[in-house]
Amino acid sequence: MRRFIGFGLESGAVSGKGSGMKVETLILGAGAAGLFCAAHAGADVLVVDHAAAPAEKVRISGGGRCNFTNLRTGPDNFISANPHFAKSALRRYTPQDFLGLVEAHGIPWHEKTLGQLFCDRSSKDIVGMLTRLCDGSGVRVWLRTAVGEIMHDGMRFRVSLDREGRLVEVAARHLVVATGGKSIPKMGATGLAYQIADQFGLAVTETRAGLVPFVFAGAPFAGLAGVAQDVVAETGGVRFAGAMLFTHRGLSGPAMLQISSYWHEGEPIAVDLVPGGELAALLKAQRRDAGKRALRTVLGAIVPGRLADLLSPLVGGDQRVGGLSDAAITEVAGALSGWVLKPAGTEGYRTAEVTVGGVDTEGLSSQTMMARDVPGLFFVGECVDVTGWLGGYNFQWAWASGYAAGMAIAGARATE
Repeated sequence: MRRFIGFGLESGAVSGKGSGMKVETLILGAGAAGLFCAAHAGADVLVVDHAAAPAEKVRISGGGRCNFTNLRTGPDNFISANPHFAKSALRRYTPQDFLGLVEAHGIPWHEKTLGQLFCDRSSKDIVGMLTRLCDGSGVRVWLRTAVGEIMHDGMRFRVSLDREGRLVEVAARHLVVATGGKSIPKMGATGLAYQIADQFGLAVTETRAGLVPFVFAGAPFAGLAGVAQDVVAETGGVRFAGAMLFTHRGLSGPAMLQISSYWHEGEPIAVDLVPGGELAALLKAQRRDAGKRALRTVLGAIVPGRLADLLSPLVGGDQRVGGLSDAAITEVAGALSGWVLKPAGTEGYRTAEVTVGGVDTEGLSSQTMMARDVPGLFFVGECVDVTGWLGGYNFQWAWASGYAAGMAIAGARATE
């Protein structure tokens, strides 16, 4: 008998007599992956979550519009120790499949750049769709419910739940862990999934905050807070194009968030402030046509003025552009196309959109998301070592992995 004590319960916190119940499938976590799994897992499914409302991260995502998938989704858009693991689930449940579901529920949507799909009205449309799918499948959802002791008696998983002060022991043939990662702890995120994995003998890869802003010692960019610039950012040989946003503490914006998932503490990042390689030609044209202008003035016409003020001392901005030699122009262009910065760190899980790393995929079936050595135990969504880029990829992984597990559970029952 395997057991783990103390997930979310404190001694003396439960009042009244305990009770017991059996279900076919118990799902821990009423987020995107958990609810989508529940909707496809067949009859007699119970979903539990500590939150007061389902799918809270869905609700707050995309500025309240929910970037619910990306039409360009492919295995290369994900970070994992096993880059091949996600292929099966992503192939079996595609962005077009989810989009068809969205349209069938009458949810208006629009496409932004790079295949990103958003709700026209509100992310609540997606939350409502998920809850309707679960209602239609007879899924029970218990909110404000904490997970306590977990064990397996050789036949069923037995999980102690604190449902608003009352102890309930649930016995389930299938246990699905969809509790997410460590990102945004103020919403109740914990390492619960990793503890459960460890209990049942599954390895967990190193985890870190991903899709998260960088911070710098001494807040050197505080005076530029709110300034944005289109850049190409690079770290560890990985490059992303997009906007970079200066903040009071450091750097954010899509380009920075993307490379943060690949960045490791102590590594530098390189920023091309004028992508396209045309800066040298532009400076030579200015030397010919407006040689009396200061380099600082020329830079101010290329990048935002406050950013030009910051960069000017680095490239001799007080000198006239007419006096620059070809070598000097090449040096200025190189400095701005390879601006090297060394972050002190990131804002961490407090503001991270995702957790990089998680339950090691070596211990899971890529077809079903079930633990290879623990029949009936599944891990889906963010808690698995599959992390998507910014732009709807993580939601598509939630739908695809939840669908894979749900269909496996339903299929197992159908063959009995």
